[in-house]
Amino acid sequence: MPLPVTAQGQQLSTPHKMHYTVKDLGTLGGAYSFGYGISNAGVVSGGAATPSQTDFVSQTAFLWDQDLHMVNLGTLGGDACPDCSSEAGGPNAWGESPIISETASPAYMGEDFCGFGTHRQCLAAIWKNGEMTALPPLKGGYNGQAYWENDAGQVVGFAENGTADSTCATATPSQVLRFEAVIWGRDGKARKLRPLEGDTVGYAFVINDLGQAVGVSGLCENTHVPPVTAGSNAPHAVVWDTDGEPTDLGSLGGGFNVPGGINNRGEVAGGSLSTDGTVHPFLWTKETGMQDLGAFPGAVATAIPCCNTLNNKGEAAGLTVDSNFNLRAWVWRDQTKTDLNTLISRDSPLYLTDSGSINDSGQIVGWAIVKSSCPVQSPPAWQVNQSACTEIHAFLATPCNPNQTDSDCNKDTDESSVETKTSAERQRVVPSESDRQLIQQRPTFGRFKIQLAEPQ
Repeated sequence: MPLPVTAQGQQLSTPHKMHYTVKDLGTLGGAYSFGYGISNAGVVSGGAATPSQTDFVSQTAFLWDQDLHMVNLGTLGGDACPDCSSEAGGPNAWGESPIISETASPAYMGEDFCGFGTHRQCLAAIWKNGEMTALPPLKGGYNGQAYWENDAGQVVGFAENGTADSTCATATPSQVLRFEAVIWGRDGKARKLRPLEGDTVGYAFVINDLGQAVGVSGLCENTHVPPVTAGSNAPHAVVWDTDGEPTDLGSLGGGFNVPGGINNRGEVAGGSLSTDGTVHPFLWTKETGMQDLGAFPGAVATAIPCCNTLNNKGEAAGLTVDSNFNLRAWVWRDQTKTDLNTLISRDSPLYLTDSGSINDSGQIVGWAIVKSSCPVQSPPAWQVNQSACTEIHAFLATPCNPNQTDSDCNKDTDESSVETKTSAERQRVVPSESDRQLIQQRPTFGRFKIQLAEPQ
């Protein structure tokens, strides 16, 4: 689950508000789903609950397309592990998607590298040509995670390197081995991205089309394996250049610094602990360094999370949480933060709580509370008592045409695209050749398109 972040009662506006239509992407038959990534072609990746997944943590990777709707990608566990979990990141322009997946094997020495609480082996994988293939961990290691893939076919994440370190369990309970940021090439071979001088571990969240990646560097004793907790266990935000050289992005005064996106201009956005004790969103460039974008008043955290939450136009998607752990999604556009819920139809059945990714067309994916699943109360439960709501669905928010009126924009209906799979289909769903080509080759939209930590 992602980091909570919201400030009640504030609605920031801009002279030229961009309004959005919202689509409910549904689930795989369960009560929840999370949208983690979106390509410029409008293909969405994420994790969704099947009927047997009920704890709001376990989930199964999916890809969503406007024609195919939600496609169950299964897990590396297959038939041998009907209760294994997986998540899909990316995807790139070709519909290829990086995967985090459990296997049927027990974890090395009881580790819980995926963070699902099951203590199974966790592997990075790639969904390509209609099937899921594991990516190799580093020599001596047993686990890995993959988050994003660029259009050149490079996948970033991190993997264990085989070096035992007794201090690792200080930050990540049950962790035994150190881990390093990794780029897997199109050939599947892993290349290490070294941590900063003096650090021993790291992980990468996102890579742009130039091969520049961002992530975190630190010591095993103070760097939590993602998902991380806002405000701790992420000491240094890092950008790795195309040659693998790391650069410390600095901080806003605290010891928690997590970059969530890097665009093709080399700009980086993320979240950093400020001197006021709350997490603030930041924008970093080589020329200006880390700039504080300001927090929502009353929020304990306001951030631009993982992954690919900064597009090539400089627009960013974020989330904010208040002291009662109520969340809401927001967008950074025209130098202004705006609550996404103020930019959609008032009659929407969804309350948008978290932004997971934004593409170059400005489309945003994330997850939202289904209002009808909340208790009837005043003020509405989805604003002040979100823990009482029982359904969370992935959403796709699409900007309206600038020539449309708000009324015409909001005529686009919110609709669910739930596909309930049989038990056998849930283990491994391979789309037909025609379906696979639709996912991989969908043309780019002309109008617009991982928790402060990677969502789990």
